[in-house]
This record gives sequence, C-alpha cells and structure tokens, in this order.
Amino acid sequence: MKTQRPTRLLFILAIVTLIAYLSACDQIGQLPVPAPPQMDGLSGEIPIGVVVALTGRFANEIGIPMHTGFELAREEINNSGMLGDAKITFITEDDQSESAVEAFNKLIHQDGVSAITGLAISDQAIHAFPIAQENGVVAFSSVSSASGLSTIGDFIFRAGLTIDVLIPSGVRITQGKLGYTKAAILFDESDLYSISSYAGFIPSLAENGVEVVTTETFQSGDTDFSTQLTRIMEANPEAIFVATLPPEMPLILTQGRELGIPDSVPFIIPEIAIEQVAAAGNAAEGVITFIGWSSLAATPGNAAFIQSYTETYGMQPNAWAAQSYATLHILAAAIATAQSTDSASIRDALANTTNMNTILGQFSFDAVGDAVYDPQILIVKDGEFAVFE
Repeated sequence: MKTQRPTRLLFILAIVTLIAYLSACDQIGQLPVPAPPQMDGLSGEIPIGVVVALTGRFANEIGIPMHTGFELAREEINNSGMLGDAKITFITEDDQSESAVEAFNKLIHQDGVSAITGLAISDQAIHAFPIAQENGVVAFSSVSSASGLSTIGDFIFRAGLTIDVLIPSGVRITQGKLGYTKAAILFDESDLYSISSYAGFIPSLAENGVEVVTTETFQSGDTDFSTQLTRIMEANPEAIFVATLPPEMPLILTQGRELGIPDSVPFIIPEIAIEQVAAAGNAAEGVITFIGWSSLAATPGNAAFIQSYTETYGMQPNAWAAQSYATLHILAAAIATAQSTDSASIRDALANTTNMNTILGQFSFDAVGDAVYDPQILIVKDGEFAVFE
C-alpha cells in the first residue's frame, strides 16, 4: 500500500525541530551557569560530562558499549601525556534510555563542565543540544545520526556519520551491485532517527531508479510486525529497507523470514550492530548495512583498538563502542590544541579538525559540525559482518 504519510511526517519533523529548540531555550535561558575553569596550559583534572544509557531499553546494546569505549579511550589518553600533567575525568549521567535533558542541565548548571559527550538517541539529542548551545557548552555526540541536528548551533558536533551520508552512498552502491528496481520501506514513525532515515530513503531510491512499492510504519516498542511484513511480501519488492532503533531489528528480521519473505530479498538496515545480528540468528543472513565503523576496516589504529578492547572487556567492540572511543580521542586532541578547558576554545579547535587519523578513518568536521569520513557497507555472512562487494 502506498501512503500519504511521507509529506506529513517531514512537515512534523521540521516543526518538532523548531519547537524543541525554542522550548529548550525558554526553559533554561534564565538559569545561572557556573563559569568553566580557564587554564593557561593544562593541569589537574579535566571533567567531561558523559551522558549514556546505563539502564533502560538502550543500555545493553548501545549505552554500555559506548561507556566502555569512552573508558578505554580515557585510560589511553591519560597515560599518553598528550594533555601534559592534566587528566580527563568523567562525570557520568544515566539517561535511562528516556531523556538527556535532566542530565545536561545538571552537568552544565551544577557541575560546570565545558564539554559533554555520549548522547546516542536522536530523539534525546533534539531536546538536549539546544541546552548546550544556549549555555555555550560543547555537546559532542558519538552516535546520534538523524539529519540536521548539528545545525542547532556551533557548539554541536557529531562523530557518527549522519543518514545524509550513509543512505545515499549505501543505496547507490547496493543498487549498482544487486540491481534491485522495486523496494519496500518499513520504519518507526514515532522515532526521529527512523523518520529521518525514511526521508533519506525516498530521494536516494528515486535517484537510482528504484520504485517504492509500499511503505509501512510501526511505533517504538511494538513487537508484532506480521501485518506490515505480510503487506510488504504481497507487494513483491526486490529489497526491503528498514529504519528503526536496535530493539526492534531482530524481531522484524525473524518475523519476516518466518512469514516467508525469501532469502533472495535482502533486508537493508542502516546501522545494525553485531548484537542485533546475533539476536536474529539465521534470519540475519544476507542483511546489508551502512555504518560508520567496521572491525574489518584497515583504518589507523583499528586493529590495536580491537585487541585492547577485547583484552580489557572480554568481548569484541561494536560500532557504538568504537565511535565513542574515537570521539574522546578527537575531543582530547581538541583540548590539547586549545591548551584550555574553555568551551569556546574547545569548540574552535574541534571545528578546525581536519584529516585526523582515527579508527573511523581520516576524520574531519564539515561546516555544521557533522563528521566526514568514509562509510562502511557490510553484509552478514555466516553470522558475521563481511565487506559488501
């Protein structure tokens, strides 16, 4: 079935972005802000706010891996001497997989930090980023990737590739290799990242000559996708694009294959991680993803990072651990360049980051603070990721 939801959802997205920004500014504009410490050179402790999901539905698959990635990077940075005698310390706040607003207000107005990192979920970022911008505090998300969030202001940066980068290149490369001409789309209409991804699918598919034969929606927390998947199967697509957060991914894959969607029709899911692949089991075979980091990439320091992470935590890192590890290294390099913990100085140093060697690749920021490096396009084979080629 074809729907009229796309235009409405894009309109809602634009309005929500504006309202969230203005509302956040109104709520926090009168609160006193402790002045962050000014340093001539670096010494002592450098407190960094870390906002991640330590509890709730995003904790195990996103928040805890992010935290371990940050911690491994912090240990390396503090032992490296890159900040002189200064040491990074963390003030960690649990967003409980629900909201980062309270955490941002505490870190800014009580703890007086100059920079906050973490922040995985775009629905949280759209409310938290304006608080950082209004108060002149750097907000550097390691994971969030919905379109347009960094345009909230010049204190906002992101290390994860946005869907504006991931989807066009991913569609072009996969369509060129597989030759699909008809696609179905299934997305979470209650989640900002998923809506933004859907908005990226439409022009990218059209530009590559792919007809969207049906669009189906669901909402976060749903567990039964049989109705939507049955309609998709009846539309006879040659590829199925899915935009959702991690908890729903394995259920969609498992139910799709159980209903009889053939293995010859690939599920294409941006930013699926190895945990969701493992949870889906055989149903994940052939899944294609577009993502910012891969354990297979020969990027600077990647092999050493994987070895160190595995030895430290007894498991291999996922993309969210890797992106968080890289984020702290990028932030620390900016602090070292600025030789200051003043937030405006850190902001300026981040904005001038160009072609930095990271495990994500040669890393730069674009004009609005979004990451620039090469995306990874992967396919699941025998339960593991392989390079799509």
